[in-house]
Amino acid sequence: MTAIGTGSTVAVVGTGTMGQGIAQVALVAGHRVRLYDTASGRAGRAAEAIGQRLDRLVEKGRITSEERDAARGRLSPAAALAEIADASLVIEAILEQLTAKQQLFVALEEVVAVDCLLATNTSSLSVTAVAGPLRHPGRLVGLHFFNPAPLLPLVEVISGFATDETAATTAYDTAAAWGKTPVRCTDTPGFIVNRIARPFYAEALRAYEEQAADPATLDALLRDGSGFKMGPFELTDLIGQDVNEAVTHSVWQSFFQDPKFTPSLAQRRLVEAGLHGRKSGRGWFDHREGAERPEPQTVPPCPAPEGVALYGELPRPAAVLTGLIEEAGIKVVREPAPGESAGFLRLPGGARLALTDGTAATSARQGNCIRFDLSLDYRAATRIALAAPQPASEADLAEAAGLFQALGKQVSIIQDVPGMLVARTVAMIVDFAVDAAARKVATPGDIDTAMRLGVNYPGGPLEWAERLGARWVWDLLDAMHRHHAGARYAPSWALGRRAGLQERVV
Repeated sequence: MTAIGTGSTVAVVGTGTMGQGIAQVALVAGHRVRLYDTASGRAGRAAEAIGQRLDRLVEKGRITSEERDAARGRLSPAAALAEIADASLVIEAILEQLTAKQQLFVALEEVVAVDCLLATNTSSLSVTAVAGPLRHPGRLVGLHFFNPAPLLPLVEVISGFATDETAATTAYDTAAAWGKTPVRCTDTPGFIVNRIARPFYAEALRAYEEQAADPATLDALLRDGSGFKMGPFELTDLIGQDVNEAVTHSVWQSFFQDPKFTPSLAQRRLVEAGLHGRKSGRGWFDHREGAERPEPQTVPPCPAPEGVALYGELPRPAAVLTGLIEEAGIKVVREPAPGESAGFLRLPGGARLALTDGTAATSARQGNCIRFDLSLDYRAATRIALAAPQPASEADLAEAAGLFQALGKQVSIIQDVPGMLVARTVAMIVDFAVDAAARKVATPGDIDTAMRLGVNYPGGPLEWAERLGARWVWDLLDAMHRHHAGARYAPSWALGRRAGLQERVV
């Protein structure tokens, strides 16, 4: 164990929300903590704010009053950078501006000892670039905490091109000693979480731009249909539309404008209008006092069919539905699948009901085929999306809706867009994760841990790849790639290899 001992001083430079949170974590772990900020008096106010948070921890029984008093005694503001000269670890949490961070660390090299570990809490800038001007770049590492730092367990430990292995190990062990769950990754745009999470926002925004459904309905489908804690529209309102769009734009630029990371024009317009979400009172939703939240579009109750026919076997991601239908008392008559087509259900009125495969229902070769969306857990899901070909029979849609309602699901009918919503979102996240693992951005275990803890996903995307089947994910993305111009949905070579394909079809 090479963690920095509690007898050592930790300095935090930058005393905004994130800097205060990091300082509190180090303080509660037993370190002496010094706060520094270039704005006069701000470090002192931050120390007072941290003290108030410690009071609340006592009230909640998280720490004792004696522990609070001892922690307060270890916390002190610094009026000048020279006052943190004895620090063994300095964590920077200033504004996300490369030049400002470089200048700070150059100045720190003139102050701290040569064996002092330097860390940047950047969420989007290159750790390699931050360390570029330093005489000793090997001692600088990325320590990316998630907000709020005292509550969220994940810390990404990023090794820049010049970072020494001992520096990265010390940073990792120190984060673990502070009660955090560290993961290691290379210096890639967005690191783990902000790289792999982009499709969660991007696909919902793309579906909105395609007029698939309104934000409240799209949020509900991802939240209630697959177990994500928040939908992408309500989450970006919480994060701040300006902040989320800036990270998206930074990652896109860092990947040389790769179409897989293309920002959303709809979100850009929201930012330009000053509708930044909760902090401005309005974003995708109206957060002003007394404002009503829009409800998701939901099909009214429909009668359940007495029975359905199952042709072949439903695709692996939806195979559990057969048992759920029978448990609901609906008779399932099994028939052989026609030709090479994937398994599907036949409704009493004659319409097919099939899991989305990346093509539009209207263009489906099966004719009158209603699509249903993916769920990561059909048993636990409380909402499902349907998309029908044009023109669609109201009677067929009512039968499909009634079937899922009999399984305890609310039903939303959305416009016929390829890949629907949950399926395309999950498939893109899986592809990003598989690609990142193949490029050794991080280990598969660290990737899944990061996505579960960093953004509270209902599972790890590499676990999803195993459960859904890499070939099913590849086929869905390949179908979408053929439908859309550009390379946004082209499945990665790593996903093709995982799916057992010799080469990627483009």
